[in-house]
Amino acid sequence: MSLLPAMPYDTIRDFTPIVHLMDAEGLLVVHPSVAAATVPELIALARAQPGKLSYASAGVGTTSHLAGELFKSMARVDIVHIPYKGNVPAITDLLGGQTAMIFATMPTVLPHVRAGKLRALAVLGIARSPALPDVPTVAESVPGFEVTNWIGLFGPAGMSPSIVARLNSEVQKIMRSPEIEKRLETEGAKFVPMSPKQFAAFQKAEMAKWAKTIKDVNIKVD
Repeated sequence: MSLLPAMPYDTIRDFTPIVHLMDAEGLLVVHPSVAAATVPELIALARAQPGKLSYASAGVGTTSHLAGELFKSMARVDIVHIPYKGNVPAITDLLGGQTAMIFATMPTVLPHVRAGKLRALAVLGIARSPALPDVPTVAESVPGFEVTNWIGLFGPAGMSPSIVARLNSEVQKIMRSPEIEKRLETEGAKFVPMSPKQFAAFQKAEMAKWAKTIKDVNIKVD
């Protein structure tokens, strides 16, 4: 067994960071059959039944997997990881009660929460979401827990700084428009403005954070 395999490219050397597009806020949701309405209740249930509760993910090494392992480590619970080949089958099985929970991006599960098919326990980010203002963060029960699923625009290595700056400026204008901001907020996402330099620094910090998490919780591929 080995740590997650290296990709056939260098994410720092082979790409030019242009603009941070958005954060897709995360949400911890459970199947309605799970006897927990809050994170403390979920932790208590998991500790009372070690190895019994399972969480679905979109696959090994995905954000949903990393979030689950981080929660498992920080909350000191024994929950079982069930990897799927993507979000759709993972959420489908959760809706059917084959798994107990998932740590998902909010836009992928929010419709099911609003329809009463899944129960939202907590937001994965550091702050509550305008989309679900009454739902607490995981960090309110597990201090220090924070997971952000972000999307950015990159170009090939060696792009002209003037072109990068122009693209950054134009994309920011689009993302700041009232209709885009309202749509993102409704779906549990938000635009985070950054200059190309700030976005590059953010990317490096995220890579360092998750590399440490993967090592600390010993995530491996068979």
